[in-house]
Order: sequence, then structure tokens, then C-alpha cells
Amino acid sequence: MVEFMEKVVKAVDTEELTVEERNLLSVAYKNVVGAHRASWRVISSIEQKEESCGNEDHVALIKVYPEKIEAELSKICDGILKLLESHLIPSSTAAESKVFYLKMKGDYHRYLAEFKTDAERKEAAERTLLAYKSAQDIALAELAPTHPIRLGLALKFSVFYYEILNSPDCACNLAKQAFDVAISELDTLAEESYKDSTLIMQLLRDNLTLWTSDISVFFVHEYFLVFFLDVLQSIICFIVLFDWLEDARDEIKEAPKG
Repeated sequence: MVEFMEKVVKAVDTEELTVEERNLLSVAYKNVVGAHRASWRVISSIEQKEESCGNEDHVALIKVYPEKIEAELSKICDGILKLLESHLIPSSTAAESKVFYLKMKGDYHRYLAEFKTDAERKEAAERTLLAYKSAQDIALAELAPTHPIRLGLALKFSVFYYEILNSPDCACNLAKQAFDVAISELDTLAEESYKDSTLIMQLLRDNLTLWTSDISVFFVHEYFLVFFLDVLQSIICFIVLFDWLEDARDEIKEAPKG
């Protein structure tokens, strides 16, 4: 299906895809890349487990598979990113299309950032951020807060902050703002997009619940760590004081009387 949709995009050249064609393109690539991402995560998890157990022979055998999947993922992502740059983004005229394709561009750079390392990971993350911000600027100005594409962008952008940039505060703020604004205008939601919009809003809320609980656990751990260190310091001071008193008492006993 990916090959077929590539031909469709190149055939229309400078013309904008219809909504149906656009969605088919998105689903085609999402299915292919989704299967590869899931496989990579499973195998990487097994590799980490074997490393922690010290099974070097197993690790050497397993390493071949993530590398193969990464090569395939890179090829898939590079393919759609080239289509976006050469055909899809330049030919888009409607705000909805522009946001859709820029979000898509950010998504596939984010998928690269998930497994790339060092300079390549940094570059992929920077390109993701640039694409999402460009999409966000248009979405905030042109699309309703309840529009499923605008909500979908907020969902993906917040996941990027949380998973790639390790910035839970930014992730929570972005997701909460998108959810709150959409809730306040829920009565204006178009009937044809009601199901899609409410589903994405539910995902935003689920992520917020998960992320805020993670932050709470972190602060609880930090609190108990500080508390433990304070108690430990007090115990050490008490031991030092006790030893000093013992030494002082011995000196008094040994001192000549009279």
C-alpha cells in the first residue's frame, strides 16, 4: 500500500491530495512504521535484559536484529520525509492540510529520534521540534481548538516533549492547555468530527494522568531521600557526640585527683 500511495502522490505532483487520499497515505505509512517500532522496542527490551544478566553471547546474537530494524525504519522514514518535502507540503494550500503534513513530518523525525544516538538523535529531535512548532503556529491561528488535527498535533507534540526531550513539565502543560481549551468549546464541535476529537481528548487526559503520577512519584522519592539523608546526618552527629563524651569521661577518670 505504501508503494501505491507513493505513486499517487507523485502522479498528482503539484495538486493537493483529497482528504481521503491524505488519510490513506497516513494509514499506509503508520501501519508499516508502527510494526517496525513495536518490533524494535520488544527486541531492545530483550537485549537490555540479557545485558543486565551478563549473557554476552546472547547479546551479541540479539544485536543484529535491532540494527536490521533500525535500517528498515530509517528507509521508511526517509521515504515519507522526502515525499513531504518535495510534494505534499509545497502543494498544500488549506491550513488543515499544512498542519496535517507538518505534523506528519514531525512524527517521522520523532520516530528516527527514538532509536538514533548522539549527533543523529540531536538532529532528529531538532527537526521534530521545528516541524511541530511550524504546525502549531498554523493550528493555533487557523484551526478550532476542537479540530481533531489540532488536537492530534497537541497529543504528538506533548509525547515528544515527554519521551524525547525528557521534559514532563512541558509535556503536561501542552497537553493540559489543549485539553482545557477544547473542553471549554466542546459545544461547538462539529458532529462529523465528534468521535475523533473526543477520542484524542481522552488520550490527552490519559497521558496527563500517567505523567502527573510519574512526577508525583519522583517528588515523593526525592522527599524521602532528603528525609533519609537528614536522619542519617543526625545519627552520625549523635555517634560523634557520643564518642566525644565517652573520651571526655575517660579523661576525667584518668585525671589525678586532688
